[in-house]
Amino acid sequence: SIKMDLLHSNGVLIIQHLQRDYRAYQDFLNFMSHVGDPRNIFSIYFPLWFQLNQVVGTKMIWVAVIGDWFNLIFKWILFGHRPYWWVQETMIYPNQSSPCLEQFPITCETGPGSPSGHAMGSSCVWYVMVTAALSYTVRWKDKSAVTLHRLTWSFLWTIFWIIQISVCISRVFIATHFPHQVVLGVFAGILVAEAFEHTPAIQTASLRMYIKTNLFLFIFALGFYLSLKLLDIDLLWSVPKAKKWCANPDWINIDTTPFAGLVRNLGALFGLGLGINSEMFITSCKGKNSCKISFRILCVAASLATLQLYNFVKIPTHTEYLFYILSFCKSAAMPLTVVALVPYCVHSLMTTTEKKLN
Repeated sequence: SIKMDLLHSNGVLIIQHLQRDYRAYQDFLNFMSHVGDPRNIFSIYFPLWFQLNQVVGTKMIWVAVIGDWFNLIFKWILFGHRPYWWVQETMIYPNQSSPCLEQFPITCETGPGSPSGHAMGSSCVWYVMVTAALSYTVRWKDKSAVTLHRLTWSFLWTIFWIIQISVCISRVFIATHFPHQVVLGVFAGILVAEAFEHTPAIQTASLRMYIKTNLFLFIFALGFYLSLKLLDIDLLWSVPKAKKWCANPDWINIDTTPFAGLVRNLGALFGLGLGINSEMFITSCKGKNSCKISFRILCVAASLATLQLYNFVKIPTHTEYLFYILSFCKSAAMPLTVVALVPYCVHSLMTTTEKKLN
């Protein structure tokens, strides 16, 4: 439509301005784009928070998974273009004089562009962290504590918006999103996170509930995809465009395809459910050592270190279905490691040491 083309063309002008005038901040903006990567939720934010506060850690996974699932459905409904291919195909520019947008190794995402998954994932998980931190200070009653709470509130929400704005600018700078797409992503993420502030049932969910939720999310997404395919609407229309207009074929990554994100998130949710309902979790995180600060610190350090090793596990990409299966298994192993394996090993080590000392 004319209005959408106008919105896109104005977005291209903003991208050109950023790439021209903010070149000195390129490394910082690329870093902030990595900060907003939803995969960091499972490898950094979750292991840190879960060992400090299991309620917050559990909520973080649910918010990340459901938020990313909604992001996928919205992407399929809105059919949002990405700047790096839109400028090559639009007829809005006369005489084939399309603007030149610089691309980067992280530019060539293959899914539709609206809303931004990075902006949505970043806003929802940081919203959970900020509200969790403020929940500790809101209980303070005396006058000086109330003042401190207000200062803390202002400081944390300022940090929240600085991070969100930085992530949004970074995604626009690398020409992978238009400005309106990142704005939509931020507010959609906040809505999802706020909804889970009023959903305490996730804290007591059984393994059966986790499996049912996984099946529902998968069947709905697959059914939605197949239903529209029967109507001759290809929801993977963006993948050929990404492959055609990406400046470097090596920058195309199967990990950015719509179904790759879905499988990754379903694996993480299944791994969380498996871990929380395991005997190892009950023995370690519900036992006598769970209240010790030393136990929690060791679990945080061991979890973060162990999850970094998963980065060295490269999943073969030559067979798409095999990639999805192995991606699911790898994603399930990460929360299972944080929730059950690491705490159980730390608990066993501390128990053995205490027996020797006695």
